[in-house]
Amino acid sequence: MTMTTLPIQVQLTETKKPKPDSETLEFGRVFTDHMFIADYTEGQGWHDHRIVPYAPLSLDPASIIFHYGQTVFEGLKAYSSEDGVIRLFRPEENMKRMNLSSDRLCMPQIDEELALSGLLQLIEIDKDWIPNAEGTSLYIRPFIISTEKFLGVAPSRSYRFMIILSPVGSYYKEGIHPIKIKVESDYVRAVSGGTGTAKTAGNYASALKAQQVADAQGYSQVLWLDGVERKYVEEVGSMNIFFKINGEIITPAVNGSILEGITRKSILELLRHWEFPVTERKVSMDEISSAYENGQLEEIFGTGTAAVISPVGELNWKGEKMVVNNMEIGALSKKIYDTLTGIQTGKVKDPFDWVIELNQNLVKQL
Repeated sequence: MTMTTLPIQVQLTETKKPKPDSETLEFGRVFTDHMFIADYTEGQGWHDHRIVPYAPLSLDPASIIFHYGQTVFEGLKAYSSEDGVIRLFRPEENMKRMNLSSDRLCMPQIDEELALSGLLQLIEIDKDWIPNAEGTSLYIRPFIISTEKFLGVAPSRSYRFMIILSPVGSYYKEGIHPIKIKVESDYVRAVSGGTGTAKTAGNYASALKAQQVADAQGYSQVLWLDGVERKYVEEVGSMNIFFKINGEIITPAVNGSILEGITRKSILELLRHWEFPVTERKVSMDEISSAYENGQLEEIFGTGTAAVISPVGELNWKGEKMVVNNMEIGALSKKIYDTLTGIQTGKVKDPFDWVIELNQNLVKQL
C-alpha cells in the first residue's frame, strides 16, 4: 500500500500513563498518550498537522461548536492479532463518510489519504495501548469541531480535526446474547432531508430521551421508525438493522435519513458473496408483525462498529412482545459475526481487501 507522506510534527509525551487491565476495560473511559490535531482556517485550508500528548482543549466560550453543534465524527477500530500484526478494518470508508457528513454540515473536506496517514502514524506511536485479549481492540474516534468565536448563525470559518484513541474491552464479555429492543412510536430521530444520514452529534443528543425511556422499561436499544408515516423501520440507536424473513435477508434501504453504516455495507457485500437472498427496501412494522405471527420471522440483528453483530431476541411494538428465535443467536448472525471478526483479526482470509495491516513496510512509507 502506498501512502502520501503527511508533513506532521510529533511531540512525544514525557510522562506515559499506566496501561489498563484488558480484563476490566470499559468503552470510552481510558485514552492513550497521544492525539492527532490539524487546524483549518478559511483561506488557508488545513494546516499545523501534529501529534501531541493527549490533553484537554482550550476553546473560547463563544466557539460555534458550543452553540450550533457544527461537528461530525467517526468510529473505527484497530486490532492486535495473534500474528503480531495490527489491523484496521476499512478505515478509508470512515474518512470518506466523514467528508459526506461534513458536506451536510457545511464543513470543510479533509484529504482522506492524508488523514489516514496521520491516523496510522498515531497508532504506530501508541501501538502499545492496543489490548490483545480476546475481543478487545483500540477504538478510534476522528472528529471535527467548529472553533470560530462567533454567535451568529453561520458556518464557522475555522475548525479543528482531531483523532483520539481508546482501548476498549470485548463488547460481549460472556459471549453473544440477544438484546431486547423497544420500537419507538412517540419520538422521531430524523427525516429525509435532515441530518440523519450524517454522523453528527445532534442526531445522538435527540435520541437520548427515547433511549432513557427504553432503559427504564428494560430495553437495551430503541428501533426508530420513519419520521413521517411512523411505520417504516429505519435503524437502531447505534446500529443498522437486518431481518431474516422466510429465508430472505432484508434491511431498510438508504433513504436520506439512515446512516450508511460501514458494517452494514460490509455485511451486504458478504451476504451477496455467499449468494444469500438479500434485499434493501422499505420494511414496515406491520410486515414484521405479520411475519412474526406467521412464524416466518427467523432472525433480527443489528450491525455496527462496536458489536459488529447484535442479535435481537425481543421486539416490543406498542406493547406487543415478539420473541425471536427463542432469545438465542441465529445461525446466520453467528456466521456473519465469526466471519467479520475473523477478517478483522486475521483469523479468516480477507477476500475483499478490507483490511489494512500496519506492518514495518507500511510504517517506513509514512
